[in-house]
Amino acid sequence: MTRPPAAPAPADPPPAGNVPARPVPPRLRELDLLRFLAVGALVLHHFAGVRSTIWSGRDAQKIFPELAPVAHFGYLGVDLVFMISGFVILMAAWGRGVGDFAIARVVRLYPAYWFSVLLSLVLFLVFGSAVPYGDGDDPVQRFLPNFTMLQQGMHVAPLEVVYWALWVELHFYVLIALFAWVGITYGRCVTFMVSWLIVGAYAKEAGNDLMRAVFLPETAPFFIAGMAFFLVYRFGSNLALWLIIAASWALSVHYLVADIEPLNEWKGVHEIVIPVAVTVFYTIMALVASRKLSRLNWRGFTFLGAIAYPLFLMHETVARTIVKVFFPHPILDRLTILPVITVSVLVSAFVVHRFVERPLQSMMRPRLTSAMAQIRRNGAPPAPAAPDPPPDAPDAPADADTPEIRGATGVRHDAAQVPRASVP
Repeated sequence: MTRPPAAPAPADPPPAGNVPARPVPPRLRELDLLRFLAVGALVLHHFAGVRSTIWSGRDAQKIFPELAPVAHFGYLGVDLVFMISGFVILMAAWGRGVGDFAIARVVRLYPAYWFSVLLSLVLFLVFGSAVPYGDGDDPVQRFLPNFTMLQQGMHVAPLEVVYWALWVELHFYVLIALFAWVGITYGRCVTFMVSWLIVGAYAKEAGNDLMRAVFLPETAPFFIAGMAFFLVYRFGSNLALWLIIAASWALSVHYLVADIEPLNEWKGVHEIVIPVAVTVFYTIMALVASRKLSRLNWRGFTFLGAIAYPLFLMHETVARTIVKVFFPHPILDRLTILPVITVSVLVSAFVVHRFVERPLQSMMRPRLTSAMAQIRRNGAPPAPAAPDPPPDAPDAPADADTPEIRGATGVRHDAAQVPRASVP
């Protein structure tokens, strides 16, 4: 009597902490469009919805009463930017080492920012155009701290008001860099997001300045929601992720209403508009995460996303100078000056992106990559290139069983375990 054939051995379980990923396109143009619209809302807010630095102390709501009811709430565009950032930054950090992530962020942020700081100083020296912080304030003294992007941590006023948002973004980048150093996996992401929400609530309860500075309880829900939406986009729907998103939505609404700045306060109105606007933001991001907006794939959206950052940085700088020199003017009345400054800031953003940002990024990226490689070698010179094999030398055998990729850290990874990250 013969023995029956042995049952096949069960397949090995997937590696812990990893979930099969759905493909991610090279560019999510729907996010480019959303980023531009969010920055556009902020521009409209400063131009027509608030007493901003552009109009030399005059209230834009009184200059443009027709636009004021809508433009007033354009400041919420910054919160949408934070949510998009949570999505995009986690996508950019996935599968990367800390050094590569840091290089990508420095190359992305600093070229346009440096130009913006220089432009703000030059326009002050030439036209006297500067953010009015009060008598005795000297933008020249603020220039060097602002050039580092660390001015807020040094208790130095920013050359432009919008720079505060970059300081918030830097907090988030540091947390993600530490997370990347530990190693980003699906399970750790969930733990990280839940822990951040809870610790942020502790920081709020304790009133501890250090904890609040590190964990940003008021803005953390937007970053956390963006990260959760990315996990939904890449790995599919999960009840735990939607519960995190729901908690983030609730805290986002609460903090925006409870901690509203006096300049943005509108009694009896903001208590209704803010929850509605935040709900719309979360709904749109849910559609992105569910891949319902993937048809928004026009290449022009990539261009709009590219100029959104320099537009964010410089719209007040450029508009304030034009208003100071040409308004009021016999030709440029209140209805003419608005399209003039709008077109001017859009053209300026394009020029900076095309002729400043892109060339500097192309110059900085390989040099920073080379510098990081030297740091990883502890300062040692690069290894000499291996000589070319003779023409008749056989090729090295390939490992057919375990395909591998090598990250910039030189660590061997299983290609199935480390999905290739799409960099925005």
